[in-house]
Formats: sequence, C-alpha cells, structure tokens
Amino acid sequence: MSRSFPRIKAVRAYVTEAKEGDQGADCHDVDDKHWINGYPNPVANPMSVYPQYASFRKSWGINALGTMVVEVEAENGECGVGITIGGEPGCYIVEKHLSRFVEGQDPRNVELMWDQMFRATLNYGRKGLPIQAISAVDLAIWDLLGKLRGEPVYAMLGGKVKERLPVYCTTARPDIAQKLGFVASKIPCPYGPTAGEEGFKKNVEFFKGWREKVGPDFPLMLDCYMALTPQYTVRLAKALEPLGLKWIEEFLPPDDYEGYEDVRKAMFGSKVLLTTGEHEYSRYGYQLLLKSRCVDILQPDISWLGGITEARRMVAMASAHNVMVIPHGSSIYSYHLQYAFCNCPVAEFINLSPEADKIVPYFGGLFPDEPLPANGFIDLPDKPGFGVTLCKDILRRPYQRSEDASRKQAELNINFKPPEKACMPF
Repeated sequence: MSRSFPRIKAVRAYVTEAKEGDQGADCHDVDDKHWINGYPNPVANPMSVYPQYASFRKSWGINALGTMVVEVEAENGECGVGITIGGEPGCYIVEKHLSRFVEGQDPRNVELMWDQMFRATLNYGRKGLPIQAISAVDLAIWDLLGKLRGEPVYAMLGGKVKERLPVYCTTARPDIAQKLGFVASKIPCPYGPTAGEEGFKKNVEFFKGWREKVGPDFPLMLDCYMALTPQYTVRLAKALEPLGLKWIEEFLPPDDYEGYEDVRKAMFGSKVLLTTGEHEYSRYGYQLLLKSRCVDILQPDISWLGGITEARRMVAMASAHNVMVIPHGSSIYSYHLQYAFCNCPVAEFINLSPEADKIVPYFGGLFPDEPLPANGFIDLPDKPGFGVTLCKDILRRPYQRSEDASRKQAELNINFKPPEKACMPF
C-alpha cells in the first residue's frame, strides 16, 4: 500500500530587498565598481555597439529585473524554494497565472505541472521571462519533493555518476583562481567589433597577458557574451588559438543559428571548442543547436531554461549527440544535475567578489549554507532537496494572495474528475 503524499498547498513569489551589492539570483545586480559590470576593464556585450552604454553593463539595465524567489508549500508545512531572474514582473506571472497549475497538485507530478505551465504560456512565452518564471516554480517543486522524500535532488535524478565534481572559475583574475585550485578559468572579452582594429589588438593582448601570468598549461577560456559577429569570431579565435584558447563562448546573439553554423565551418580542424546556450530556452531551442552540430558544449542556466524538469531532457538530447553540457552559473541547481549525468563533466563557479579575489556565495545572502567550491571541487552535502536554507529576512511578496484564494484554486485540481470513458487519444 502506498503512503499518502501531501499535496501542494500554496505558491508564493518574492522579490528581494537586500543591501546594495548583494546580487541574489542576478549575478549582474552588483555594485558599480565590480569587475562583472565592466570595472575597471570593459566587458563586451550586445550593447557595446552604442558608445553611451559601452563602458558599464548596468548602464543599459542588465540588472533591471533582479531576483525572484518562488516558495512552494505542501499541506504538511514543508517548503521548497526555486530562484531565478524576474523581479516583480516574474512574480506577477507566477502568482496570477502559473499558480493555478500547481496548487492542489501532487508534487510528484512534475511533468504534468511543467507541461501545463509551458502550454499555457505559449501565447506570450516560449523564451525569456515566462520560462524563467516556470524555471523557478519547477526548481521549488523539485526542492519540495526532495524534502518530502528525504532525498537530495541528484538522488531523485538517478544518483551520482561521479564521486566529485571539478569546478572552473569565471573571473577577472585567473591567476587567483589558479591559486585557489580551480581547474580552469574563463575571462570576459573586453571589446567587440565596433572597437575596430585597436579593440581587436587589445583583445589579443588581454588574453596574451593572462596566458603569461597563469602559464602554458592552465586552461583559459573566453566569454564573449553575444557581442561578436561570425567573421570577427573566427578571426579572434584563430588569433588566440596559438595562445592556448580552450573555448570561445557565446560569441553571437542566441538567435543567429546560421551564424553559429558558419563559425563551425570556418573553424573546422581547429582545437578551439565552440560553446553557447546560456541565453537559450527549453529543449526546442537547444534542439536547433544540436541538429546543426554547431557547438561542442551547451551551457544552459538551469534557473532560466525551464528548471530541472526541462534540463534533464535537454541533457539527454545532448548526450545522444555526444555534446557536453556545462551549465552557466546557477550554483546548487546545476550542481545536482551535473552529478547525475555523465556528459556534464565540470561545473562553473562565477566569482562575484568585486575584485574577483575571494570566494563568495553565488546567490549572495539568499542561502546562508550554500555550498562553495574548495580545492577545485564542489561537494554536495547529503541533505534533502537542494540542501540549502532560504533566508527570508530580505523577501517581499509584491502580489500577495490570500490563503483562501490558494485554497479555492487548489480545490479545482483536487476535485478534478478524470474521464471515465476511454477513447483513442490520436
């Protein structure tokens, strides 16, 4: 006889009101004088084509939305937590739309809830903010499910396929990352094509300078954050290949699928790996990248692409194409996924200290017990769910719904009667 399982009682969405410089889920919501904002060295990005916005990324609103935290509560009072970028607009989507597909549901029905949320937002979703909102809800459900079962998320995904997970560091100081034991480093490309020949030479000198500092054997990668063109990418990658460029990342806007194919053809025979996918959404977007075989590594953000439910499908798809998956940031949410799949060989840790000189939590003050890398590895505790505790002191719920509203919505799912007569479904 199966034991009774508590249903989901309520869904709540919050924004953060943390002190300045506490980025929460938005790794770009930092102080002005922070390396990831372009201080003191610029960071190439899609807005680099406009001189007004070329110097600092916050100037064009890269952090405009901010953090969103979703909490899913079961009937027994247990809660799961998922976080993403989305701010108040994301909270509106969760509270006013997505909650109806979750409240009253059995938390084990992750596929049902995900599919209903995705289908119900097709008319305004498919990518971007609505999928980020779905991601946070999905992650909260997986966290809740793990707590109810008393298991870590990686165990529910099939268990560990590796005893320890190595970590590389995205940073402005690869020399410090090397000393801290990280297995590799990734640095931001300073200039885009509109900086002309001078900018191109500065990019080469920038990479060359760091290669000289870390030595010939330390893997070094370049993050281009959607800032380049196919022609510029090929030229830059070939110029940096003799300097030991491991991979060149997200060099084109995410919708330029043909451009990625052109770069792949032009780089045939090169040792430089091609990567992208940080700003891609759902399995349908990654399917296009896999079908064209234009990249060697996919880099989804697990808190953006659709959560664990969609990520495990995408990782399986990539495995069938012999493509590695190395998620962007997302801390605990990517770590648990990576421990459970063979084609996720190394994790990313983005150093969010202002001068990239010390290890600080990726999610700021949201999870006081967030696991941190040490000596080149990220080790996860044997705790239920994602294994972290939410600090609620800095949260605000902008679209408060009453307990009665949640109860009435839950009753619609609890009391739904399935069809009694069978029919051919297609």
